[in-house]
Amino acid sequence: MIYITLLNIAIFQGIILSIIILKSPLFKGVANKYLAYAIFTLSLLLLNLVFEITEAYNTIPLLRFFDDIEWAFIFPVFIFLFVVNKVNHPIKNSKKLWWMFLPIGYSAIIGIINDLDVVAGIYDIPNSGIRLFEVLYQIELFLAVIFIPAILIYTYSFIKFSKEKQEKQLLTFLWSIVFTLLFSWVIAIIVFLFLQYDISFFMKIIALFATFLIHWTAYIGIYKYKLAKDKAGINTLLNNDFLVPYNNVPTDIPNKKNDKKEAFTIDNPYYKKLEVLCKSHQIYRDNTLSREKIAIKLGISAGYVSQLVNSITEGNFTNYINRYRVEAVKKMISDSKFENYSLLAIGLESGFTSKTTFYKAFKKITGMTPKEYRKSQK
Repeated sequence: MIYITLLNIAIFQGIILSIIILKSPLFKGVANKYLAYAIFTLSLLLLNLVFEITEAYNTIPLLRFFDDIEWAFIFPVFIFLFVVNKVNHPIKNSKKLWWMFLPIGYSAIIGIINDLDVVAGIYDIPNSGIRLFEVLYQIELFLAVIFIPAILIYTYSFIKFSKEKQEKQLLTFLWSIVFTLLFSWVIAIIVFLFLQYDISFFMKIIALFATFLIHWTAYIGIYKYKLAKDKAGINTLLNNDFLVPYNNVPTDIPNKKNDKKEAFTIDNPYYKKLEVLCKSHQIYRDNTLSREKIAIKLGISAGYVSQLVNSITEGNFTNYINRYRVEAVKKMISDSKFENYSLLAIGLESGFTSKTTFYKAFKKITGMTPKEYRKSQK
């Protein structure tokens, strides 16, 4: 019962996720369309297993039309099309890719013709025809053993064309999961063909792995990848290499041979330089920024940086930097060029390290959440 529940959750999630990807303007693009098709197909494969376990085919025989099409043929094809479109390889426009749909077409034809006899009873296939279909189904199994690994290996050869490191890592991880899933399925078929072992338990384990693939795709393949793309897009729009190496930012403050420091006022030369680093060089966008980094650049101790900021701003170093980050976020939210980017991506690109720290700092400084602020600007 628990097993079927897990499968049903994955099926529901997969179908909903597919619809969201296809309908949401956030995921526009040919590549995402094929990813949605792949997730939907995987959901259909899991649905077939649920129908078999619950004996739904005995209750509703017409469902056999749905089951006797080997959807595993089309799943790796959609993954391939997703990858080549994501890396923007020219082969995505090739008219020769139609051959990839031949196996699913073959499976659909022999499945429907056979079910019109066995399930619908529209006609009777003679004994010679039955023997022919036995051969055709054997060909289908051998085709699966050859075609599926081949298309997966072919897909992997295109991942190297990705120009972004994070994209390449995500595609490689997705491919690894799909390869493990389908290769395990192929091994199960080979065991069944040559050893005649009962592979039903093994297939159930593979199905559980498929549920993991759907969950992973929902989180990593869509959410985190979209976040990474948003950050890259925001950085491009800002068009400012803010992380200027600290030793490349000139400092006009002379080195002092004594320990006497300037008064803690806004005219303090060290504070003025800190303001320049924040306003002109936007160092607050460095999410690894620390008192120590600032101290090294200014030629003073980290403790003196704290004293300086605390005395002049009446707040600590973290609050001082976060105010610049929040102002940067507010500016981007108010700019229509950034309206299609997620709030989290804007926050991370402004220097915050996580959603929690971003929302907490924004709420503390503005009195409202980033979402509320965005709504107030419309």
